[in-house]
Amino acid sequence: MSPLPDPTQPPTADKAGQAHVDETARALLDAVNAAMSEAHTTLAAEQAPAIPTSYRDTTPLPAIGTTPPVPQPGRPPMSQKATDASGLMLAGGIASLPLGAASALVLWVLGQADPVNLAIGGAAPVALVLAVAVAVRCFRGVHTEQHDHYEGTVVQNTTHLTQNTKGLIAKTTNNRRHH
Repeated sequence: MSPLPDPTQPPTADKAGQAHVDETARALLDAVNAAMSEAHTTLAAEQAPAIPTSYRDTTPLPAIGTTPPVPQPGRPPMSQKATDASGLMLAGGIASLPLGAASALVLWVLGQADPVNLAIGGAAPVALVLAVAVAVRCFRGVHTEQHDHYEGTVVQNTTHLTQNTKGLIAKTTNNRRHH
């Protein structure tokens, strides 16, 4: 068994935990590093591309004239109605944020801030705005009267189709009535 070093003596290595390297080993390491650096430089010079890989066109750009813009192919720009609807949707979304934040703050202050309550408080204003928007859109163009004007012999068939789907495996029943 080897004896442990005396803790009162200074370490024998250059730095604590590192072994002493003699001068011949240092010279060998320096020679290997120099050879590796030279080989890397030579190899990089041999592998450099002979053809340039980029090109900058130095011809001046054409002047911009007074020609009006030309309609581009593809999807046309948004109509005024679509732009207005988009603005309303953004305003409704932004308006619902303070209501949701206020309800979340109240729930947190009261100690009732669990994820379900926060989700209900935050989603309720948005759901209300969406429901009102859908109802307005559905009832805007409702016409209950139908006027048909015919001349000559006319046969009019009206078919009502009622579809009923039930069950986990979705059994669908179609009821068709002819009038």
